[in-house]
Amino acid sequence: MVNDKFKRIEKKKKDALISYDHSIWKDIKKEILSNKVALISMIILLIIIVASLLAPLSPYDPNKIDVADKLQGISSKHWFGTDEYGRDYFTRALYGGRISLMVGFCSMIMTIIIGTVIGVTSGYLGGKVDMLLMRFTDIFLALPSMLLMVVLNTILRPSLVTLIAVLSLFSWAQVARITRAETMSVKERDFVTAAKNLGASGFRIATEHIIPNIMGPVIVAASLGIANAILMESSLSFLGLGVQIPQASWGSMLQSAQGHILDDPMLAVFPGVLILCTVLSFNLLGDVLRTALEPKIVK
Repeated sequence: MVNDKFKRIEKKKKDALISYDHSIWKDIKKEILSNKVALISMIILLIIIVASLLAPLSPYDPNKIDVADKLQGISSKHWFGTDEYGRDYFTRALYGGRISLMVGFCSMIMTIIIGTVIGVTSGYLGGKVDMLLMRFTDIFLALPSMLLMVVLNTILRPSLVTLIAVLSLFSWAQVARITRAETMSVKERDFVTAAKNLGASGFRIATEHIIPNIMGPVIVAASLGIANAILMESSLSFLGLGVQIPQASWGSMLQSAQGHILDDPMLAVFPGVLILCTVLSFNLLGDVLRTALEPKIVK
């Protein structure tokens, strides 16, 4: 009788372990494969990223000027035609994608690191530290970020490092708010209390117990952060304050296309479509990730 009861208890434990045997990446994979829009978005992003990485395989130099071939239309030789300096537009679009995606990913990484450190520190320590860090965060949330980005890019020496730093500087506050709220929820759970009672340090609890358990919202914020960074970089480059010549980004290509919008509108269409597809795909993936990672929405 006792043995049967013990076996039933062990069976319930095994069933419980099996039912909770899942990971963030399994949930994401399952949601993407079951959602056609997410799958199409993922395929579009993979095509754009792989094509940009393989840009050096193009037979054309993206910065080589050939005035004799300027403003050529779409052909088998030039898939996107040529610009006002005779440069192959498809090659420049690929290299522009490398710049735009690099700025997007690098600024996202910096944003997530800064926002997570400040948010977790604020949420875990609480008290005066929380109040000080959150008021500091509120200041950045209240600032007119686009205006200040324009001012800083005008004052500082234009470069990719400057662009990434400026984009990260005005994007971390929202991530800090999210991670703070999640940290305040997770730190009250039993496993964190047990770790404290066992004498674990605050740093170890934060890195081994809190951060792994708030990765869901952080991943969602990261996907949306990439889209926002690409859009902001394109806006700054369009204003002439981002990527500088002769380097190309999708935003700088749009700026160059202004003077020929009536003669050759396709010069503006191609980079515009690439920005649209990339940003839209990241935003759609962000919605899908939110569905996959939020327990209240997952079926």
